[in-house]
Amino acid sequence: MTEKNVPVDPLFWYRVFYRETIYPIIRIIHKVYEELYIALFEGSTRKMFVTSYGGKTPPQHIAIIMDGNRRFAKKLGLKVTQGHVYGKDKVKDLARWCRELRIPIVTVYAFSTENFNRKKEEVDTLMKQFQIAFREFADDPDVHKYGVRIRAMGNISLLPEEVQESIRYAEEKTKNYNNFIFNVAVAYGGREEIIEGVKKIAREVKEGKLSIDDIDEEVVSGSLYTSDLPDPDIIIRTSGEERISNFLLWQNAYSELYFTDRYFPELSKADLLKGMRAFLKRQRRFGK
Repeated sequence: MTEKNVPVDPLFWYRVFYRETIYPIIRIIHKVYEELYIALFEGSTRKMFVTSYGGKTPPQHIAIIMDGNRRFAKKLGLKVTQGHVYGKDKVKDLARWCRELRIPIVTVYAFSTENFNRKKEEVDTLMKQFQIAFREFADDPDVHKYGVRIRAMGNISLLPEEVQESIRYAEEKTKNYNNFIFNVAVAYGGREEIIEGVKKIAREVKEGKLSIDDIDEEVVSGSLYTSDLPDPDIIIRTSGEERISNFLLWQNAYSELYFTDRYFPELSKADLLKGMRAFLKRQRRFGK
């Protein structure tokens, strides 16, 4: 321990060397590969998405679990909070790539209800990034040029008032757009969503507005945050983890799953194209 009782990182200088020398070289190599992949496959992927590729329907709704911000920061010897700043900037790229591929609905998992249990400094940083991000999206000329609607879903009342205000600002400024829908799951939990939906149905039964015998999949779906949206066709998770983590538990019944080892701040357009091409090659049977 140092005099300030702060543990010394034995790999500090290695992390500095990696961040300043090795990582930039790796990124150059990756960038060359990614640009080549994009040049070879972006055009054909776009064509697949505007036609019925082999009789298969292109995804109308993709969901993304944005994982790996903290590990990305640690790898570069940065503060964990800095990883979330990189992640916020990557969301802008992701939204643009999906729009270019003509994917009409995108839902990103930004912050779970469980994430409130993280260290205060990290949670405060995330809240600040949300506050900034929603306003930046709302004021982005491309959002208005292409008719992108921004929405937040989750228990928004748990968020700081300044974040709630930014969400209201973004939703109000884009409420009349429907060309593309960009959902941000924040203060969100899949189980909590289902519980709230069940409570809503129970109140309607109690008030005589709904019969128990009328409760079916459509009624349950209509009680959720995504009531006006189709279920996601594919869920992508970054960082190499292969689990759903309480995300869209009801809605993902027949979603395709795609996992990439890239940390979210490192995600590239080539990675997204790979996921989309993998989706188009799969046979979706929906239990049949």
